[in-house]
This record gives sequence, structure tokens and C-alpha cells, in this order.
Amino acid sequence: MSRVGIPAALAYLCALCVTACSGSGSDSESESVGATPTSNGSTTEATSGSTESTIGTESTTATTTSTDPTDPTTSTTSTTSAETTTGEETTTGGVDPCADTPTFEDGKTPRTVLHVAKDGVDGPECGPEESPCATISSAAAKLSPGAALRLHAGTYGGDNYLSDLSGTAEAPIWIGGAPDEARPVLEGGGEGLHLTRVRYVVVHDVEVRGASQNGINVDDGGAYDDPEATRHLILRDLHVHDIGQGGNQDCVKLSGVDDYIVRDSEIDHCGEGGSGIDHVGCHAGLILGNQIHDLGNGVQAKGGSVNIEIRGNRIDRTISRALNMGGSTGFEFFRPPLTMDGVNAEARDIRAIANVMVETQAPLAFVGCVDCLAANNTLIDPQQWILRILQETVSTPDYEFAPSSGGIVRQNLVLFARGDLSTYVNIGSNTAPETFSFARNLWYASDDPGLSSPAADLPTVEDDPIVGVDPQLVDPQGDYHLSAGSPAVGTGLVDPSVLVDFDGACYDDPPSRGAYEFKG
Repeated sequence: MSRVGIPAALAYLCALCVTACSGSGSDSESESVGATPTSNGSTTEATSGSTESTIGTESTTATTTSTDPTDPTTSTTSTTSAETTTGEETTTGGVDPCADTPTFEDGKTPRTVLHVAKDGVDGPECGPEESPCATISSAAAKLSPGAALRLHAGTYGGDNYLSDLSGTAEAPIWIGGAPDEARPVLEGGGEGLHLTRVRYVVVHDVEVRGASQNGINVDDGGAYDDPEATRHLILRDLHVHDIGQGGNQDCVKLSGVDDYIVRDSEIDHCGEGGSGIDHVGCHAGLILGNQIHDLGNGVQAKGGSVNIEIRGNRIDRTISRALNMGGSTGFEFFRPPLTMDGVNAEARDIRAIANVMVETQAPLAFVGCVDCLAANNTLIDPQQWILRILQETVSTPDYEFAPSSGGIVRQNLVLFARGDLSTYVNIGSNTAPETFSFARNLWYASDDPGLSSPAADLPTVEDDPIVGVDPQLVDPQGDYHLSAGSPAVGTGLVDPSVLVDFDGACYDDPPSRGAYEFKG
């Protein structure tokens, strides 16, 4: 997979902008597809506010899409960024590689608006602002390409099940809160919102709380071998919290979703055995700029997931793994379906870049993940391990599974207390740790700098580490930016797969280690 220019998981989304301008871990997976909704009324008013906005500007990146987003050897595009080559000269076509991520939503506004309000009344004519609908399902039945469902402030029941919504690149469908109003709330039910077989849909500015199973659930309706079933999705500016009953329940569950973004949302207090964002067989995704905290796992990608970038997120206080790259999935839930004629994997090409993870049991877990990357993350006070290399899905007589292998861990900044750790690195059976590579990480044990080195636990020799030297953060208790004297400043190597730091600023040349570039 190419790692040049705009990250590969985003390049397909760049192509969409051009088109528009021209015209935990060990649990077996179980899921509900196509559940029937029920009603749940509530009258508690929302208290948190958000305003509707359009992200970024239209891109001029030219790309050609591949027909197979699950192919681990190629990205969803045949070119990355806007690079063109003439002879020996390479240019970027005027596109800033550090600019905000382009999406199919950019530069577009709804052609029509359907309103839902607490004092609305469902009926054939509901939807105009002067006669709003009462329920999401009633308004959603009227949605067409270019339409927005505007949910006005108030608290609405959960179990909102919507299927077969199809916008286009030129005319998406929006579902979300109204500008300049408090964020609407979906409360209770089995799930707050369940989307099945949707395309070119944006869900934004909504709070989801108190569901017993999942907060937001998006799936392919059981079409496990059809990457077009649910594709082109944006989830942004959401607050999903207090979900589940302490078990394997997820705040955001994505199954069989391709070409999508989850960004700028707060996700917290999900099931202790579940995840903030759980992927099963998802492809070409970006998890960007979210605040994820107080839950089981932070982000998990398994079940045949490929080409997902997890970038610039803050993840705090996970009971288990902050980033679970791979996992354990029931064979019947893989997307695409498992093959008996090749080598399967829980996940391939999952990239964790410029995230900040604080007080998590294990910030990084490679679990049956093949060719996955952890680069320029800042890891603060891990509670049991810094890194895990595990295999929870093993080969059977019918299906061969690749071991956790080919992982890359480079230019991360790790500040920890050695007394909190069991071991630096936990390596399980049926893995291929000898295929992992480590380079230019900074390791510092704040309680005993002499015990900073993880070398005895690493499966291979690390290239150019910084060990036992205080990283000189602005405030180790809360502000993890680098101070001017930090040994992390300017001591990395340029990595074309790592362009933007946690704050959205370009990394310098040479870059700093960790999630923050030093900007003075």
C-alpha cells in the first residue's frame, strides 16, 4: 500500500470531492441486523449545544478508484494525494497535504429540509418547518438525495431504525441537529440509531445516551460480500455515552461499512466489555479527532477490517485496550466472507497515528493484525503493558489465519511508571513477533529512569531509540506538548505516512517524536 501524500484511507474521499465538483478483543462477535424498531418517549430537554457546519473545502485531488477496497496490497485509489510526475519532477498540484481532510460533504448544502420537533405531528404532509414531523422515522421516509432531516432540540426515544437511504456524491443526505439549537438527544431503547444499507449519508450534531445495546449501529444488512451495501458515511460532531449494561456493548458499532469517517465526537462510558468504536469487516475508514474515554476498549478493528487510519484521537482511561488492532470475530461475521483458498486475517493495514492515550491498560494491541502501524503516538501512564502482540483467532482445518505480523512501532513517545507495568511488552502464542520492527521511540520511566528500556521485552532490536531521557513535556500531568528542550524535538525521520500531528499541524522535517510537533 502506498504511504505517500494524503494517507491512503483518505484518497478515495478526495476523489469523491472531484466527482462532486464535476457534476474486547477475545469475545466472539454477535450482532443484530435489520432489527425492528420500537418507540420510547421522553421529555427531558437537551443541555449541550452544537451548531451545524461544513467541513473543509472542495478538493482538487484527482484519483482513480479501485474495485476492491479490501485488497491489502492496494489502497482504494491508484494514486495518492494530488501528486503528478513529469520526468524527474514531482509536484503536489497545489494541494496542501496538511489541509483538513476532504469529504463528499464539502461545499454542499441541503436542497430541501425536513423538520422533526417535539411538538410535531406525523402525517403525509409533515416535514415543513411550520408543520414538523414528530418522529425521525416519519421524516426519514421522505428523504431523497440532497435532503436534510433536521432534528430540533429535545429528547426523543431510541430504536430509530432507518434503511436504504441513498444520497449521491453530488447530493448527500444529512441527519442531524438544527443550527443554533441545543443538540437533540436520542435516549433509551436497544439502540439509539440503527442505519442499514445507506450511501452518502452524514449523521451530525446528535447526542445518543442510555441505549441498552449499542448507541449508533451502522451495518450492511447482512450483505457481507457486497462492499457497496453501505458506503460513503460521515459521523461527526456527536456525543454518544452511557451505553450498555456493563457487557459487550459499543457506543458506535460499524459492520461492513466502506469509505467512511468518524470525527470530532465525544464517546464515553460504553459497555465495559465493548468498545467506543467497534469495526467488523470495515474498509477504507478514518477515525479522526475524537475524545474517547472511560470505557472498555477505545477503538477496535477486526473481522476482516482493512485500511483504517486512527489519527489524532485522545483516548483516556480504558479498562482494556486503547487501540485494539484486530481482535476475535465469529467466522460467520467476517466481511468479506472467509476464504478456504487463501490466508485470512482479523485485520490488515490498520494505522494508529498521532493519538494521545492516557491511563489505559494497554495503549497498543496488535491482535491478529497484519502489516499494521503505530507511529508518532504519545502514550502516558499505561497501567499494565505498553504494547501487546496477540493472536485470538487461530487457524482451523477449514480456514488459515495469518499470525499477528509485520507490525511497525516507530517514533512514539512513551512516558510511564515502571512500577505500574507487568511487563513492557506482552507477546502471546501463535504470533510472529520476529517480523515486527521498532524504531526511534522515546521511552521514559518517570519513577526510575534507569528502568526505562524495554529492550529485553522487544522481539527485535530497536533502531535509534531514546531511553531514560526526560521528554520534557510542558506539563506531564496534563499538557503533553513538547517544550523547547525536549529530546523528542526534531529527532525523528520523515515518514510519508505521517503528515499531521495531534493538533492538525504539519510535522517538520525532521519531525519530532510523539503526537505533537514542536511549534515554539
